[in-house]
Amino acid sequence: MRLTLRQLEAFVAVAQDGSTRSAASRIARSQSAASSALVELEQVLGRPLFDRVGRRLVLNDHGRAVLPRAISLVDAAGELEHLFHGAHAVPLRIAASMTIGEHILPPLLVRWTASHPHSPVRLQIANTTGVLAAVAAFDADIGFIEGPQTHPDLAVRAWMHDELVIVASPASPLAQAPAVTHAALRAARWALRERGSGTREAADRWLLAQLGEVQVAFELGTPEAIKALVMASDALAVLPRHSVALALARGDLVEMQAGLPPAVRELAVVTHRARSLGAGGQAFLSYCYGLTDGAATAAATAG
Repeated sequence: MRLTLRQLEAFVAVAQDGSTRSAASRIARSQSAASSALVELEQVLGRPLFDRVGRRLVLNDHGRAVLPRAISLVDAAGELEHLFHGAHAVPLRIAASMTIGEHILPPLLVRWTASHPHSPVRLQIANTTGVLAAVAAFDADIGFIEGPQTHPDLAVRAWMHDELVIVASPASPLAQAPAVTHAALRAARWALRERGSGTREAADRWLLAQLGEVQVAFELGTPEAIKALVMASDALAVLPRHSVALALARGDLVEMQAGLPPAVRELAVVTHRARSLGAGGQAFLSYCYGLTDGAATAAATAG
């Protein structure tokens, strides 16, 4: 067999960085060694894997077909190499949307690393669109998102549920009113997530279906920013219960009983269809699927 892991490692690095120079730095080799490894791989496969665009190397159709398999093989080799050197294990890369990344995963990761001390995890947080892009580009091994999103290259699997709630400051006139009408909700100022967020898409569907229209006065990029704004103003917000559980328990926010039907959505796990997860990734997914909605909510409240 003429195909080697060194060739695949160089190919993956070039695919991720777009040049042999930066790829060589990533894999601790000289630029000439990285270039030679890439040339050898293309000779073995009998196909060019990149197109040159200016000074950058861009994956062509052949390269895109090879990349997920190459990443799986390099990752598997890394796990094998570090099997008896746990302190230097390859980190599991996770991308999560705001609600999941800021409120659900942190306490779960604490428990995971306590029982798997040699399985490091790197967590990046983005909106749902960013998470899908990270997994599709192989920048993340596993993604966690909110809402019914799809992508042709990704497998999306239901994980747990979350409920959207309307919240206000305890000092808000609407929070102190004996009853809140739909007309009052339509006249209120709202603070919502930015477009591209799973929470924003779900909030739009829920509010517009029940109220017809709302006045969006503020669009903010994180649940934490929205909570801070609502606490200091008369604006209303739609946020996931997981993200406001602690604020509601403390009395920093109050949940508005507006007579709207419940808005429950699914949180989901995203993986790349063409890539096989290593043993560490499979074990982490099994751990996550063993959790219940109630356990995650309790963890978020306790946090």
